[in-house]
Amino acid sequence: MRNSKILIVDDNPSVIELLKSQLKPYKYEIETATDGEKALEQIRQSPPDLVVLDLMMPRISGYEICRRLKNGKDTRFIPIIVVTALQEQSDKLRAIELGADDFLVKPINKLELTTRIKSLLRVKLLHDDLDTSENILFSLVGALEAKDFYTKGHSERVAELACKIACRMKFSEREMDAIRKGSLLHDIGKIGVKESILLKPGKLTEEEISHVKMHAALGYEICQPLKSLEPCLPLIRWHHERIDGNGYPDSMKGDKIPLMARIAAVADCFDAMTTDRPYRKGMEIKTAVRIFTNERTSGQWDPECVDVLLDIIRSESK
Repeated sequence: MRNSKILIVDDNPSVIELLKSQLKPYKYEIETATDGEKALEQIRQSPPDLVVLDLMMPRISGYEICRRLKNGKDTRFIPIIVVTALQEQSDKLRAIELGADDFLVKPINKLELTTRIKSLLRVKLLHDDLDTSENILFSLVGALEAKDFYTKGHSERVAELACKIACRMKFSEREMDAIRKGSLLHDIGKIGVKESILLKPGKLTEEEISHVKMHAALGYEICQPLKSLEPCLPLIRWHHERIDGNGYPDSMKGDKIPLMARIAAVADCFDAMTTDRPYRKGMEIKTAVRIFTNERTSGQWDPECVDVLLDIIRSESK
């Protein structure tokens, strides 16, 4: 197991040396930066596990570094301990508002510093474990789709289209993230479907169709133990439900089906219609648009989600 990497960012070399000496007894990999711009470049090239950050920095301030890291998709979970000589309460509040995880005032108490570093690294490790578990599931989906030329990239396309629909419907950033992850994992339950059925070039029997339908509930069961995927579970389980109640696995009806699942159902069907499959050739986009338009209120899809989908397709085809 590798040692945790800590980046110390301070324009005062004596402070850097003091912090390094205080952390020397611990098996940390210590890196340093003396200005904000250099710090951001080092983080971009090799993200640390924790940042000890001074606020008053040349070129780019500690406040701005904090803001950028906490707004960055790949850096938002890096813990930041702000260490500063500033005494004003407003300075502390501003740093916390920008996402700082902890705040220490110089002169630094060694015990307090090391205790807080240990605590925040423990939280970071737990998050990394969750992130690794999610990535394993995403890799399984990729491996599953790679077996079949016809479905390769399907989950990515569904996720992209579902997010476009959700964006038009004013979903929050957190909800968008759940839709993206859920869409990427919506077919993971097909790991439990016989390969001979998934790749069958001809029409499926009723028994084979029932076997394939198991994938929604199975995908839910696979992802349920992972707490970080809890917001995605409704999409994974119910993306094949229908507004008229004739879907699966739970025959849910109308707005009892979560909106994220209704969005994914539209995106999933559109991609399935317009891409080749072993048993048929994909239809032209204009044909799929006509089907969605004609069957908007047929009971299969949420009409509002269909309207947003059609608006996206038309705007992108201009």
